[in-house]
Amino acid sequence: MSAAPGGDARPSLLDLRVRDLLDRLASTDPTPGGGSAAALSGATGAALVAMVCAMPKTRTGAGEERGRLDTALGRAREASSRLRSLVDEDSAAFDAVMAAYRLPKATDEEKGARKTAIAQAMAGATQVPVQTAEACVVVMRAAVEAAQNGNANALSDARTGGAMAWAGLLGAAENVRINAGANDSTAAGLVAKTEAAVRDGRELAALLGLTP
Repeated sequence: MSAAPGGDARPSLLDLRVRDLLDRLASTDPTPGGGSAAALSGATGAALVAMVCAMPKTRTGAGEERGRLDTALGRAREASSRLRSLVDEDSAAFDAVMAAYRLPKATDEEKGARKTAIAQAMAGATQVPVQTAEACVVVMRAAVEAAQNGNANALSDARTGGAMAWAGLLGAAENVRINAGANDSTAAGLVAKTEAAVRDGRELAALLGLTP
């Protein structure tokens, strides 16, 4: 089994069997949770989009379509790699939050150290889903190219890939909002970035016919 990012000795969640990963998500343990599920959804969407882009047949056989699909394929694969890493990174980030809350608080010094550790851990837990949201937007853009230029027989695959990335984006946004501190200017900036990603995603979802 491969190690999770950051030198963690724990096996990657992606090395689990699908059934076991779903059971882990269904358990009452705090991780993996919604953030990892969002990244996994985006990565699944990226895999479908990459499949459509890599098909030798394009919509009409035009060279321009092949060029667009090749570019989209590269972006989908890059986003896929990032999202796969984020599945583990999100769980690790929230584990750090839980560890910070478990720090001792018997003295004023311990209370201060604990407060600082919690703030730092929450910042990390907020930054990770922002990255998930942004990577999902990349996947959705690639999905639009796949839908418009790819094999017409695989249109449903392109749209499904886009839908999975859209779900991942929305899930990531929920995690950013709940983790962000109300009075933290840095967190406010992360929320703003995420809301911009959601707006972009909504436009892309409309192009894919995924929104009313």
